[in-house]
Amino acid sequence: MPQPIKIFLVDDHPLVREWLTNLLQQQPDFQVCGEAGHAPEALQLIAASQPDIAIVDLTLASGSGLELIKQLKAGQPAPAILVLSMHDEMLYAERALRAGAVGYIMKSEATQKVIQAVRSVLHGEVYVSPRVAILLAQKLIGNKKGNEELPVADLSDRELEVFQLLGRGYSTRQISEHLHVGFKTVQSYSARIKEKLNLANINELMREAIRWQESQSGGGDAA
Repeated sequence: MPQPIKIFLVDDHPLVREWLTNLLQQQPDFQVCGEAGHAPEALQLIAASQPDIAIVDLTLASGSGLELIKQLKAGQPAPAILVLSMHDEMLYAERALRAGAVGYIMKSEATQKVIQAVRSVLHGEVYVSPRVAILLAQKLIGNKKGNEELPVADLSDRELEVFQLLGRGYSTRQISEHLHVGFKTVQSYSARIKEKLNLANINELMREAIRWQESQSGGGDAA
């Protein structure tokens, strides 16, 4: 009898992990071999359990989803990585793929799409939505339309994470602790964000971060 496909779940919401476990284990060849809510724990447990695939959210209780993907891809053996997130795929899918993921699917998709995405990634395919595929094709042929029209598209991965956390009300100290980077490093990121978004001061940065976060999450905190 063939070995089951081992899947590890990384999401900061226990209910989402429970929903995913129930969904995936309806498939006779899938086995959820572990779960974690923050990056450091996920890195340790994935190294121990060696899953075939990790399903990773970008927003975690501690640490960065994008940085976790980079760290997992640097490990041996590295699992295939599918991102399952509420974050706008037009802004985050390409970043996730550059970090090392091989698929990106929104949490708003139907459950059958999640199963389809998992199987596609396991078969060595890259899974993205049709609109993201079009965006990536446009960029490949030199057409700069798509997510580059968004003001935050020029931010680096770390800068975007800091900007997002500012919009969620985190202080500089809290961001430092959440992302496991130095206090002055966060200040440097904030200064670069202000420059790239052409904002005059920290008050303008905070207002813009909050406005952007609300636009991303429909007025609530993104999952």
